[in-house]
Amino acid sequence: MLRQLIIDEKFVNIQKAKAGLTKLLLEAAKTDSFYRVLKNDQPLGVLIPENLWQSFAEDLEALSSPSYRTRITKARSEKKTISASKVKKQLGL
Repeated sequence: MLRQLIIDEKFVNIQKAKAGLTKLLLEAAKTDSFYRVLKNDQPLGVLIPENLWQSFAEDLEALSSPSYRTRITKARSEKKTISASKVKKQLGL
């Protein structure tokens, strides 16, 4: 996910979520977003479509790896940088 997560957040009250759960999840999957479910303007939970959940799970699994975190720390401490345009070229974008 390259976008900020917060812009993908939508809100729905519990009554609407109960009445249209399938519709909400299909819409969220189509728009790569998620719904924060509210009751009396208080958050109860989050409805996350399967595609987004799988992405979160992969990220959490990677972040639970000590070697992965070590490589991130090492990369952040390096002074050498690569321009965005060079990265795009390498990735064929």
